[in-house]
Amino acid sequence: MIEETDFETYLYLSSNKFEIFLFDKKNFKNLFQETLITQNNFDFIEFSELTEFLDKNVFKIEKLIGTFIKNIFLIVDNKNNLIIELGNKKKIENKINKESLKNTLIKLKNLINENYKNQTIMHILINNKLVYEDTNPQYLEVCFITLSNNLIINLNKVMQEYQIKISKFIDGKYVKNYFKDDELELSSATHKIINGCNDDEVLIVPKSTVNYGFFERFFNIFS
Repeated sequence: MIEETDFETYLYLSSNKFEIFLFDKKNFKNLFQETLITQNNFDFIEFSELTEFLDKNVFKIEKLIGTFIKNIFLIVDNKNNLIIELGNKKKIENKINKESLKNTLIKLKNLINENYKNQTIMHILINNKLVYEDTNPQYLEVCFITLSNNLIINLNKVMQEYQIKISKFIDGKYVKNYFKDDELELSSATHKIINGCNDDEVLIVPKSTVNYGFFERFFNIFS
């Protein structure tokens, strides 16, 4: 039996392809990978073809690891994922510190939540970090990548049929674009993104996390 802490399971969904990976975190390689080119364009509304794919491959992975899959990371490559860019035009204090940056980012995040109530934020990315005028930082440019709440609900329902919890939703285009110059398997690339390889991404942690604020870490603003 493979120890649960040694692997992660990823499921990739796009309009024309499904992929599932069992990823060995210690050796940084796939223990299992299966790909299906969809016969009909997957519309992220009708899930019968996805269910058939999961019926075959969830069982194979569970047989391989000798236990049930409990959690999965979902990589969603959907043209309807939103990319929203915002800038905070209020002058930032000359003395840059994490607290002031956190407050600025929280304000922008709240603005997204208020104006896009049918969306959930997957990624918060800093564009160009700080915009400067006369060597003084003036405002942040931030990119939010979001996923439809309805799609989240429907995909959770699909995975609940297998008693599998979705640990995190990841935007497929973001992962591919970030590693476009590297020859990395999608599973390896996703693992790196989840674990904070992009210094310009602000990682969000659950509110219940002990000893952390809203954000787990900040982009490498001081470099």
